[in-house]
Amino acid sequence: MTARHLSPDDGAARQRAAAAPDGLRPTWTGRLRGRAVAALPPDKLLPDTQPAYVASWVYVFGALTLAALAIVVLSGAVLALKGPAWWHVSSVGLFFNSVHLWSTELFFFFMVVHLWAKFCMAAWRGRRRATWVTGVLAFVISIATAFTGYLSQQNFDSEWISTQAKDGINATGAGAFWNVLNFGQMLMWHIVLLPAVVGLFVGIHVLLVRRRGVVPPFADDRAAPSHEATATDDGASAAGEGQPATTGSKGAWQ
Repeated sequence: MTARHLSPDDGAARQRAAAAPDGLRPTWTGRLRGRAVAALPPDKLLPDTQPAYVASWVYVFGALTLAALAIVVLSGAVLALKGPAWWHVSSVGLFFNSVHLWSTELFFFFMVVHLWAKFCMAAWRGRRRATWVTGVLAFVISIATAFTGYLSQQNFDSEWISTQAKDGINATGAGAFWNVLNFGQMLMWHIVLLPAVVGLFVGIHVLLVRRRGVVPPFADDRAAPSHEATATDDGASAAGEGQPATTGSKGAWQ
């Protein structure tokens, strides 16, 4: 009879079962919580120190992308409360529509800079392929979200964009279920479906960054090849010679 190899999760589950009072068994919610904590322990999810190379404009643009996305969502929520035609007849609506538009422009600017910078750094190194892929997918779906936003303006701009786009989309066969001339359909895609998908991929991307850590510079890969596996997979900053300095929560170099 072949013995089954026990994973760390199985061992932890058996320990919890042994520690449970008589007559009580661990629930699926307890097992789910245990796996979540094992995958994203608090010191990884909300770290108080970071490697020194995190103090870079590359990661500032990533944070600015998230800030711009928050403004896009909030301004869009205000517009959704009053309806897509509100900004045509109200100066307050025009203000929120302008905030929504320019925060979207900044969102794409920050995201493109962050994306290309991470591409040049080969950010998929060190088991970070999923982090890279989720970031790219968030960018691609954001383009579709912005496109449906332009179609929902209810002006000559949106009319011209939709009539010019319909032939190309119909040529691909997607027009059978995705009609850019259908204002109601485009509005629902813009305010419900696509933002939910963007938010999902952005959330997964951020969690993967916390789980795997940020990619080290190429120089660190050559000088200390063992650091990446230690810092990203175990989530702990290795001590001793040859390890990069870290920054504290107050921004002081340690």
